[in-house]
Amino acid sequence: MKKLFTLGLSLLLLSAISVQAQKPSPPASVSQKVGDAIVSINYSQPSVRGRIIGETLEPIEGKVWRTGANEATVFETSKDITVEGKTLPAGKYALFTIVNGNEWTIIFNKTWDQWGAFSYKEAEDALRVKVTGGKADPFAETMTFTIAENGTVTLLWGGNKVEFKVKS
Repeated sequence: MKKLFTLGLSLLLLSAISVQAQKPSPPASVSQKVGDAIVSINYSQPSVRGRIIGETLEPIEGKVWRTGANEATVFETSKDITVEGKTLPAGKYALFTIVNGNEWTIIFNKTWDQWGAFSYKEAEDALRVKVTGGKADPFAETMTFTIAENGTVTLLWGGNKVEFKVKS
């Protein structure tokens, strides 16, 4: 009986690991010390897989996007920082975006623990900044964030490259 239980538990664990490995938008994270602050982003990485961003794949022009997949992307800073010159207190935030042509609105929402953008409430925004997007070269099949030591946060997604500057 004990061997049967152990075998069953082993199969269950292998199944769970297999499902996690096959997740179409796997979890990812990036962290960087910027001045005195540690800035990190935890997100799920969607892949384009032949779909068209803006039509069959987010972001859709004019609509709030979770800036990733699955749960809302979480942006965290250990100390107060500025984002594009505007103050953002230390803490955790859901990172959302809205694209309008080449203009991107970067949103830091106080409700960081939420699924996607389904329960997003603008009244919970801690900060919004606008930046100009550019062209990713090469094309980014998988959505990726990077944070440089100088505080430049870069989002690469399909043909899009969006950057914003953080300072502590």
